Amino acid sequence: MNETLKVLETRRSCRKFKPDMVKDDELKAIIKAGTYAATGMGKQSPIIIAVSDKEQRAALVDANRRIGGWNKDFDPFYGAPVILIVLAKKDISTHVYDGSLVMGNLMNAAESLGVASIWIHRAKEEFESDFGKEILKKLGIEDEYEGIGHCALGYAAEPAKEATPRKENYVYYI
Repeated sequence: MNETLKVLETRRSCRKFKPDMVKDDELKAIIKAGTYAATGMGKQSPIIIAVSDKEQRAALVDANRRIGGWNKDFDPFYGAPVILIVLAKKDISTHVYDGSLVMGNLMNAAESLGVASIWIHRAKEEFESDFGKEILKKLGIEDEYEGIGHCALGYAAEPAKEATPRKENYVYYI
């Protein structure tokens, strides 16, 4: 089977990560793949914020956990040492789709390199809050962005589960 198709069929979300940091060259390759996602009219509306700093990660965990309504012991990123936050410019009509394609590229690139991933939600709420707005301000990002998702990255602490069988009537041909 073609390696790309194999990655697309075998990638699974990881919910238990080792604490080991993702290798720098792998992280850069994953991020680069995200920047090559298709975007509406080629406008490249998304941006990626890479979080590997432990203090900033802890603040992100706390914000995401509060939005989700979980207790202080829960890590909504499952221990992943790297969080890639994808946002996209609100004034581009395709921004949600553009950011979603970036997320897909990030997760598939990670899988191809043996790095586990999972898409975590609540980025929209984070970046509508003062917490998220302050992150953008510190980075000098002035345009209006909507949080699309978090791509949590790391090395899996346990093997991936088998794929659920595909549902009937997934595809219709005309």
